[in-house]
Amino acid sequence: MNNPNHPAKYPAKPTRRQLAKLAQAKAQGAPTGRVWGYVRVSTDVQVDEGESLEVQQRQLEGYAQMIGAGLAHVYVEAGVTGSKPLSERPQGAAMIAALAPGDTVITPKLDRMFRSAFDALGVMEAMKAAGISLHAIDLGGDVTGNGVSKLVFTILAGVAEWERERTRERITDVKRDQRQRGRYLGGTAPFGWSVGPDKVLVADEAQQAVIARIRARAAEGAGPYDISGELREDGIKLSHVTVRKIMHAAGGAAA
Repeated sequence: MNNPNHPAKYPAKPTRRQLAKLAQAKAQGAPTGRVWGYVRVSTDVQVDEGESLEVQQRQLEGYAQMIGAGLAHVYVEAGVTGSKPLSERPQGAAMIAALAPGDTVITPKLDRMFRSAFDALGVMEAMKAAGISLHAIDLGGDVTGNGVSKLVFTILAGVAEWERERTRERITDVKRDQRQRGRYLGGTAPFGWSVGPDKVLVADEAQQAVIARIRARAAEGAGPYDISGELREDGIKLSHVTVRKIMHAAGGAAA
């Protein structure tokens, strides 16, 4: 079993003689070792987007037949975010551990296997050094075989990373807007508030009274440790950390 704290390692780099034999066999056409498939399906991927598990597996099988090979196994990464490096995904790590010089890995699309240029290029270089071929169907085939393929791979990997960064920025903007409008963003509601039926934060009168008391005592010069202790004597359990946040937060809520 792969230890998630120690990412899987690629096979040791073959000797020059082994690489020469692999290159000679590869030039003859068909893969020289086992052929592995890799697909990743997210929980939000829809069938009509052409990225369902069934569609990806058919693509792998068709491509393997085209290059005159059979699939030894298809590694299916289900419900795992693409932001994780391949070596830190359960099935990705298992596949890497099974690879040997001369093997071939096939993936239907670039964004099923990678979501960052750093991860993509690192994996490609590691596979190439170990004598392993990587075929991305949407890029036309072997992306470890020649300079042109590497150029295309580098460009598209960079575009995928740019798109991911744009998505992250959009999510941040939406959350900022919702926070400014008092919308509930999940997790524990801040002290002084409760969550209404329409996911809007609603002031809790009892807790707001405690907040007013904290700020009044703070105005008198009391510190968070003293105020927390006073509240505890009255049966109100608030840590000094929460008290400090309330003392400095705007709008009557703990940050």
